[in-house]
Amino acid sequence: MRTLARLFALLLFAITPAFGWEYWGGDSGGTRFSPLDQITPANVGNLVRAWEFRTGDLESHAAQMARTKFEATPLFVEDSIVFCSPFNEVIALDPGTGEQKWRYDPKISTTQRPGNRYACRGVAHWVDDQAAENAACRARIFMGTNDARVIALDARTGIPCVDFGTHGEVKLDIGKPLTWPGEFQITSAPVVSRGVVVVGSSISDNVRVDAPAGTVRAFDARSGQPRWSWDPLDHDGIEAGTANVWAPMSADEARGLVFLPTSSPSPDFWGGKRPGNDAHANSVVALRTETGELVWSFQTVHHDVWDYDLPAQPTLARIDTGDGMRDVVIQPTKQGFVFVLDRDSGKPVWPVEERAVPQGAAEGEQLSPTQPFPTHLPALVPQQFSLADEFKPLPVIGSPSCDAQLAGVRNEGLYTPPSTQGTVIYPMTGGGVNWGSAAFDPVHQIVYANTSYAVHLVKLIPSVEAEGLKPPPGVDFGRQRGAPFAMTRAVAMSRFGLPCNKPPWGTLVALDLKAGKILWRSTVGSTEDRAPLGMAFKWGTPLVNGVVITAGGLVFTGAMDAYLRAFDARSGEELWQGRLPVPGIANPMTYLWKGEQYVLIAAGGHSEVGTSIGDSVVAFRLARQGEAPSLWSRTIDRPGGRFLGEAMAVVLAIVVVIVLGWRWRRRMKSQQTSMAIGKLL
Repeated sequence: MRTLARLFALLLFAITPAFGWEYWGGDSGGTRFSPLDQITPANVGNLVRAWEFRTGDLESHAAQMARTKFEATPLFVEDSIVFCSPFNEVIALDPGTGEQKWRYDPKISTTQRPGNRYACRGVAHWVDDQAAENAACRARIFMGTNDARVIALDARTGIPCVDFGTHGEVKLDIGKPLTWPGEFQITSAPVVSRGVVVVGSSISDNVRVDAPAGTVRAFDARSGQPRWSWDPLDHDGIEAGTANVWAPMSADEARGLVFLPTSSPSPDFWGGKRPGNDAHANSVVALRTETGELVWSFQTVHHDVWDYDLPAQPTLARIDTGDGMRDVVIQPTKQGFVFVLDRDSGKPVWPVEERAVPQGAAEGEQLSPTQPFPTHLPALVPQQFSLADEFKPLPVIGSPSCDAQLAGVRNEGLYTPPSTQGTVIYPMTGGGVNWGSAAFDPVHQIVYANTSYAVHLVKLIPSVEAEGLKPPPGVDFGRQRGAPFAMTRAVAMSRFGLPCNKPPWGTLVALDLKAGKILWRSTVGSTEDRAPLGMAFKWGTPLVNGVVITAGGLVFTGAMDAYLRAFDARSGEELWQGRLPVPGIANPMTYLWKGEQYVLIAAGGHSEVGTSIGDSVVAFRLARQGEAPSLWSRTIDRPGGRFLGEAMAVVLAIVVVIVLGWRWRRRMKSQQTSMAIGKLL
């Protein structure tokens, strides 16, 4: 059976290069599935570090590194590993050695102070089948930049394609002056299909009602000439901007469709000037790739005032629903929902119910009385938080600081509206599934996704009271100019600097689509890189990044500690850890080079959440004959591995929690961690 399953997987992927990684999500539909099976649960413990490449950013951009997040997923194209740095440098490496082959620097401004940090999640690859075999720029690399450019490079040399736009680039016309240069940027990889390159945008949250429009733009992949533009919002009769597409998109080449995960309109937490359901905001949208014509749209949140935009790439899959095979779009959300939609019509494959949700909005607000709830698939994360769910590592002492924060605030479950008294938002606005997106195993019809758990406290503040307000460190403050309320947002944290909700704070989940049930959950990440003496409490870490799954039966993922991990895809058991120089808060990928399978991840940390910062890309492969696994690799050979666990002596636990909390709290103040976890773009 296993041999047949692998053969089936290879046949499914026969239309794409079998051993490459040509798209940000592995394939154009973002399944993050690889048919490679050389590395298996039986031999994963033999992985060794193959090579490490450093971009040099720590030296060349030392002053800006505190505003970076290295979230890139490299491509394996043109016999090269190709990726972008947080500063939009595009770099090509030798797949076997990690040696640099070429490099292109667009020289973005380092004074723009981008609202969502310096970030570049990836690039796109496209081959012009109308060009001569050896013509320059027959194979192209496309990238969107932090300063709102679209750049085209020769995929073999890194030289700009002079026939694209002006000397290889197109500068976006944003349509209005920016509040500051970094209010508008592009952070996710473009999509290229049918000779058209499509880009979204990332626009700073909660700055103003009249934010820049979240227009999706398309250009001719050869000339750079505009092809079409599309705005998720109908601006007739409303005052709002944004509703952009900051997350990665997907494409169906055969159907000629591009799939967009759209965001909420501006501002996030008060929408009185945008009455109604906000058109195609918070929606999965299908457009004609060549014309931008709207084909269908499905809204996952009506009139969003919780910052529950769609952060994940729509996953295109073919599934057995029980009534035959269907082409679908799988869309996970921050709330932990998984919507499965017919790819041609956008209609739910299984029923979605409109259910009544809490009301009683702030003055001037007009909430939707209902919200959509999938019925067949369970939520991937809890959606209700109560005092019984508080984390009390020292039960004798309890968590009085958490009790004080949660007292008197509104907490009526999912979709409790923001209020002037304060409101619990759970899952938090960076919870559930984030930009790392889901992965899909086409053989076993299983979805795998990383998820995050934390409690947000959001409070509306009348504008007149917000003038001159200086919130304490770790509290996100949004002026929401043009609205009658400003806002504050913070993760509910104890006096020890630990989240108020019980761990785990990050899990990997396996979901059986056909059966409609969760097969397993596994905690991912520990406190090892933050606790004194390297003590590793297996409490999990928030997981905004995604996973890669393989026909070899493994799931690979990074976390907010400095390890790449491998899990058994069938059982969820953690099997292996590969040490990284700093946390790899990016999506891993895998490829075959000269007969050897490699697993690779960008390891640069994440300044918003207070990790250590670096500039590395690290690749692992199986040990060759006579080559022993190094200190960089270890097998988890007993429950808990090196983790100290819950049986630790009480006295030691008290010391660790207090010291750990002090360190985390200090880091929160310096890095404003709780504010960052809120959006985690």
